Amino acid sequence: MDETQIRSAVLDTLKSIAPELDVRDLKADRPLRHQVDLDSMDWMNVVAGLHEKLAVDITAGDYSGIGTLDGLVARVGKILAAPGGRPSREGAAHPPGPARQLTLFDGRQVSIRPIRPDDAGIEADFVRHLSAESRYERFMVSMNELSPAKLKYLTNVDYEHHMALVATETGADGEIEVGVARYIAAPGTTRCEFAIAVADAWQGSGLAGSLMALLMADARKKGLTEMEGFVLAANHKMLKLAQQLGFSVGRSADDWQTMHIVRKL
Repeated sequence: MDETQIRSAVLDTLKSIAPELDVRDLKADRPLRHQVDLDSMDWMNVVAGLHEKLAVDITAGDYSGIGTLDGLVARVGKILAAPGGRPSREGAAHPPGPARQLTLFDGRQVSIRPIRPDDAGIEADFVRHLSAESRYERFMVSMNELSPAKLKYLTNVDYEHHMALVATETGADGEIEVGVARYIAAPGTTRCEFAIAVADAWQGSGLAGSLMALLMADARKKGLTEMEGFVLAANHKMLKLAQQLGFSVGRSADDWQTMHIVRKL
């Protein structure tokens, strides 16, 4: 595969995760984070997407060199050119398991299950009805709606390197999403990054802790050994929960407004 083909695959991957991106405006030698509206989970999705598209494993040791488009293309090319740099794809993902019925600290009941592709509607409604503050804390950008491509990516997961658990209650018109937690595993490692969001009316109910406990248990079953996340420094509730769950908290090296939280599984 030559450099032109690699660059095309990288751009296609970026476009699939940030559909609003106009690749003609990208400056190949400037940091991608300053040009593409992606949160930290999205960047994990870029790595995972390249793994799916090109069967390359970009590990933590590569991260310092992939900040620009030119750097990312060069790194992928180097991995592909190395002996054994294009590993075989592994077997099929585990199918979703059954829903769990939980009673929370405040007495309310929820159903927690793996997210499904047909959950796009309730996922869109969930994000739409979050407060502006809660949306910003989850996505770290100001936005009101999820694009169709983003919705598809968030709900059509493989249950292996990308797992998502959705919490729902039953309303007059069916299921209503009230929370969601997910992790994405970094290809070629036993590390994963998580993200979580809970509807404003359900914050303080114990739902976030329940989702995280189930998410960490699933990650352990998959053989993952470390979970990390990035939390806004002003998000005191999430930082408190992280400490209660055993995460260590430190300042992110890339952004002074963001905290990096890590724990062994």
